[in-house]
Amino acid sequence: MKPTPARLAHAEAALAELLSLARPADQALSAYFRRHRELGQQDRAFVAEAAFAVLRRRRSLEAAAGSSETRALLAAALVRVFGLSGRALDADAASVARLKSFRAETLTDAERADLPDWLWARLVAERGAEEARAIAEGLLAQAPLDLRVNLAKTGRDDALTRLGLAGAPTRYSPAGIRLVGKPAINRHPLFLAGEVEVQDEGSQLLAYLVAPRRGEMVADFCAGAGGKTLALAMLMHGSGRIYAMDVSAKRLGELAPRAARAGISNVHPVVLAGENDLRAKRLAGKLDRVLVDAPCSGFGTLRRNPDLKWRHDARAVTELAAKQARILAAAARLVKPGGRLVYATCSILAEENEAVADRFAAEHAEFAALSCRELLDAQRIGLDAGERLRLWPHVHGTDGFFAAAFRRR
Repeated sequence: MKPTPARLAHAEAALAELLSLARPADQALSAYFRRHRELGQQDRAFVAEAAFAVLRRRRSLEAAAGSSETRALLAAALVRVFGLSGRALDADAASVARLKSFRAETLTDAERADLPDWLWARLVAERGAEEARAIAEGLLAQAPLDLRVNLAKTGRDDALTRLGLAGAPTRYSPAGIRLVGKPAINRHPLFLAGEVEVQDEGSQLLAYLVAPRRGEMVADFCAGAGGKTLALAMLMHGSGRIYAMDVSAKRLGELAPRAARAGISNVHPVVLAGENDLRAKRLAGKLDRVLVDAPCSGFGTLRRNPDLKWRHDARAVTELAAKQARILAAAARLVKPGGRLVYATCSILAEENEAVADRFAAEHAEFAALSCRELLDAQRIGLDAGERLRLWPHVHGTDGFFAAAFRRR
């Protein structure tokens, strides 16, 4: 990282926008780069790496800098995270000396974990202090770039060869490739041909829990931009019907070009007015498989979205858990007898995960729990996930995910 005066100025300006939390950090940074098209690739890399380092380690950097001001946090990240010198930053000598001499031993446990106090306390209560520290450390790492190969179009080994990029098959997902570094992929011929999509390995595994068969009727109840919808369609080899449902027409609008690129024609987008939308009610008791990847805190994705830990508080998580319960109950109505329901989040908190699944099981005797371990074994995926799936960055190298599966009696 070479901190030229121009790069430092842009990093400070961009960081100020990200710290305002006015919108998701990746969207704010993209908007900043669109306004400053004069920035080259290396300039953008400097700005992005510096800004996201602050978001990841905001608490420990504030303690080291003795300040929460944008410029002080940026300098703290460049000195303590990237090891740059005061001369390179043209910074105040006393401030740099403070940063370099600051002892991490003086940090509280939550500051050392770079988490809000409430979130650290919640993790300790749920997992114990030792595992909470391991979880926090895993969430501070940078996430790898995973691809999902469209197995309906090509094989994974063939795709890996033709990519021409350093990478290897993922550990668990039969369709995954993990690349070395962060090469640009959205203009690669395989991406443009719909033979690969960017998708975290953990997210890919959810499709294998649903395990749709050819000719079935399936719903992705919270489809968003359709990443999991496309993974389900791949497993169905273009047969049957998939309803991609979401309350956001804008997000669903991103699915059509992605489906066209992948050569998929059996996906039917449905914009929902809410959890009890009439169009969804017409499908009650008719669907073979339903995936509910519910809106959540996203704390399992902090490697990619570190701003989320500063955006959500304990009250927001409680509100999300209530919403998740309502969505799961609404989606369950679509499942026919003998059909499968999968509830999933990218959260790491029991309140959004086990508690929601337990409540659903208690209130819906018509659904029986399925073993996620057995479901994955049936797909020849050697992952001892237990009765319910729990994925962790520090253990599995994926984003943090939870899933529970049920069969309608």
